[in-house]
Amino acid sequence: MPQAAAVEEAVGAAEAPPTAAPAAPDVAPNELGLIPVLEYHLIEEGGGQWRRPPERFRRDLELLYERGYRPVSISDIVDRKIDLPAGMRPVAIVFDDASPSQFRYIEKPDGTLEIDPQSAVGIWLDFRKTHPDWENKAVFCVLSGAEAGRSFFGDRGIEGQKTEWRHRKIRFLVEQGFEICNHTLWHARLDKMSDEAVQEQIARLALAVDSAVPGYRIRTFALPLGMWPKNRRLAVEGSWRDPRTGRVVSYRHDAVLEVAGGPNVSPYDPKFDPHSIDRVIVFGDQLEKTLDWLEKKGYVSAGPKSAGRSAP
Repeated sequence: MPQAAAVEEAVGAAEAPPTAAPAAPDVAPNELGLIPVLEYHLIEEGGGQWRRPPERFRRDLELLYERGYRPVSISDIVDRKIDLPAGMRPVAIVFDDASPSQFRYIEKPDGTLEIDPQSAVGIWLDFRKTHPDWENKAVFCVLSGAEAGRSFFGDRGIEGQKTEWRHRKIRFLVEQGFEICNHTLWHARLDKMSDEAVQEQIARLALAVDSAVPGYRIRTFALPLGMWPKNRRLAVEGSWRDPRTGRVVSYRHDAVLEVAGGPNVSPYDPKFDPHSIDRVIVFGDQLEKTLDWLEKKGYVSAGPKSAGRSAP
């Protein structure tokens, strides 16, 4: 089935003619300040802790941009590569559970596909058309075997999403520069599982991503429900042997995401622990409150690290 429309639309968004970026705010650098790692789930109408209406998500991006925030990936934070202009602030935006509301295709009568403009990916790419310094650095913490369509952004016709589109979506995200994160096979309660089962849940998701994007290394792991396995080290590294093929799948994560906890400390802070990164769940007016609170406590860039300046 032709897929050119989906790819052309997204690449067009990524390569939109640049417009002038706003001047960096006149704010004193503070690279020991806190960094918001924002957590989103369903991008759809409705209330509660886990839903963010599409129009509200659009306003979130506008608010972040206006207040001097620019996206960084979790890998950027762990690697201390927060290469932002002086006066700008980093924000990591993470999507959990791989629902169709985050990345949905619409199939046209002629069989071509387009990205639903009301899905998180559609909104993000559209926003970037007029904000070229808003890079594709969101993080998608995915599941590949969950129910209710939470399987690489939808399958089996759930919300109109076909199973054969799943791997294409993962490939597209990687090609566009987004980061893929492991969230287990089906959002498992790791605290209730044996060591062997924990490793199977994590390794099988890594294997599924490798099937879509061969050789892709997943560096970040998000704890389902924030629950640690009894052997906490298994959230960081482990291996599993596929009983059918005998293949051993190993994994090692550079970062582990908690489910909540508030803004996280800077990677330059001695207290920074890449294997326990706190997040802010975005619901209601939590984003506005968090940004207000960070006005004097948040990370403010002193300039790109690639310019040869030493880190604090």
